[in-house]
Amino acid sequence: MAVEIYTGDFDPWEVVRQAEQAIPANARGAASVFVGRMRDFNEDEDVTGLFLEHYPGMTERELERIVAEAEARWPLLGCHVAHRVGDVRPGDALVLVATWSAHRIAARDACSDILERLKHEAPFWKRETLADGTDRWVEKNTPGF
Repeated sequence: MAVEIYTGDFDPWEVVRQAEQAIPANARGAASVFVGRMRDFNEDEDVTGLFLEHYPGMTERELERIVAEAEARWPLLGCHVAHRVGDVRPGDALVLVATWSAHRIAARDACSDILERLKHEAPFWKRETLADGTDRWVEKNTPGF
C-alpha cells in the first residue's frame, strides 16, 4: 500500500507504472485505475482554479485507514492512492486510485470503494476560483452518477 500527497502536478500513469513494478507480473491478473482531473466547470459555472487544503499527517492517516480496510475486505496484491493539494488548474490530475488483484472484480470493487470513501471521508477542503474572479468553498462532492 502506498499513499502520496502531491503539492504539484503529477503524471498518474507514471505513478501506476512505478507502483506496478512492486507486484509480481505473473500474479497480477487485474488492475483497476481511476484518474480524476480538475474540470473547468462546477455547479453550472466556469471554474478557472482550485485550491485544496488538507491537514498534513491527518489526511495521510485517513487515506491509509481507508486503504487498509479495503485490503482487509478484498484480496489485493497492491494499492496506490495519490492526491493533489494546493493550487490546481483545469486538466491537472487531482486523484489516482490504483488497485491490483489476481481477479478483476476484486480490483474493480476495491478501487471504486476506496475512491468513494476518499471523496466522503478524507479531510480535504476545496476552494474554487470562478471565471469572474470570485472564490467559493465547495460544500459537497458531485454525485458519482
